[in-house]
Amino acid sequence: MTNINIPEVDLYSDGWANPNPGIWWYGIILSYKGIKKEFYQGFELTTNNRMELLWVITWLSKLKTRSKVQVYTDSQYTINGIQKWWAEKWKQNNWYRTKTEKAVNFDLWETLLELTEKHQVSFTWVKWHNWHIENERCDELATLSMSMDVILVDENYIPNESEKQKTIWSLDRNQNTEKIIQVLWKWDPSLKVEKDGDLCRKCLTPVIKKIPKHTKKTLLKRFYYKYYFNCPWCKTNYMTNEAKDDVKNLKI
Repeated sequence: MTNINIPEVDLYSDGWANPNPGIWWYGIILSYKGIKKEFYQGFELTTNNRMELLWVITWLSKLKTRSKVQVYTDSQYTINGIQKWWAEKWKQNNWYRTKTEKAVNFDLWETLLELTEKHQVSFTWVKWHNWHIENERCDELATLSMSMDVILVDENYIPNESEKQKTIWSLDRNQNTEKIIQVLWKWDPSLKVEKDGDLCRKCLTPVIKKIPKHTKKTLLKRFYYKYYFNCPWCKTNYMTNEAKDDVKNLKI
């Protein structure tokens, strides 16, 4: 027998990653019987698509009873994945899009499918920044999340090589640079600056090889550097063992 008293809930969200992949901020509004709850959060390294799925999952998971949920989102990726049965087909194929290619974000799609079976969920597309009241408020909340001291880790997100390079070269150095770089170096902390064009470990700018100006004071040392690498952005210098030479070989 159908429960005619099933709760009706509206969910709204907006957010962005900068760069993408990069740090993600989002704002969420949950509306029930005219009462609205607001929430905002940041993730240190993830993608737009993962977060569009995750915010829906997060709030559907918070509903304690079976509910009729209307999700308002500007993410065609999320809507099409459910309404066009993409996710269901991937699940039937053991989460493969093709015979050799695994579906992207399958960990989140699997959870979302489970929740859409638990609740009556429908999706409505909202055009981004089209003066939709709740959408605009979510955008304001996402901006607030940029000032948070603690942001979360998307533990299941593992960037592939193309995503790493995309993040490095699209990095906005005027905003949240330090935090993004700290996360980027978790990909391979063993990387060193050893040649012209390698990325600076502080700001990811390609370094430039330079020849130092030696003086007579250099002769008082046991060795000298034939060259070093300089970051034109943050001015950090990098010395390598390969550039070391015995002072007796130095000609001034």
